[in-house]
Amino acid sequence: MNDVMQAVGVFFGYAVLAVFAQNAVFTRGLGVSRLVQLVGDERTSSGWFALLLCVTQVLVAPLAFYAGGFIAAQSNPAQLRPLAYLACVAVVSLFEFIVLWAARGKRHGGQLLRILPLAAVNSGVLGTVLVERTQSFTLEQSMGFGLGSGLGYLLAVMLVTEADRRLRSEAIPEAFRGLPITLIYIGVLALAIYGFTGHSVIL
Repeated sequence: MNDVMQAVGVFFGYAVLAVFAQNAVFTRGLGVSRLVQLVGDERTSSGWFALLLCVTQVLVAPLAFYAGGFIAAQSNPAQLRPLAYLACVAVVSLFEFIVLWAARGKRHGGQLLRILPLAAVNSGVLGTVLVERTQSFTLEQSMGFGLGSGLGYLLAVMLVTEADRRLRSEAIPEAFRGLPITLIYIGVLALAIYGFTGHSVIL
């Protein structure tokens, strides 16, 4: 029982770490282009996008964990690692597609099917897996970090969406309106969050 509680604590600890101190968007710049597109796209629900991203990352984490252990025993792990992790993402994406295709007639099924490529084929998913494996996370740590990265992405979307309404001010020079001021805002937020972590990964 003590081991189970410890594993749960590690899982949630790394999830919280990934949401705030090691936010994939603000500390590593993963998925920024998709984030900017998502903020301006009223057809795509940020909540459903984040849900699919979280599910994808949590499902990819154990596959990548065991694939990483298999690759480490090979003679050329550096060359095989990206291909193996891309294959893990592809397998999970295919599984999610089959499930959503079966549920396409139900409520939100069609919308989730349309959002799936945006959430699954995302640099945030592959980047999170690479961070997990290069830091030699355990299975619990990897799954917690994957869940936290998805929630951290939702937090980033919410912050940038709120800012987007406020950054339409006439006081902003015309040359900076739109995408430039959004990227500057993301950069300022990244510097603020980076101030908590410093220049080294605190894992």
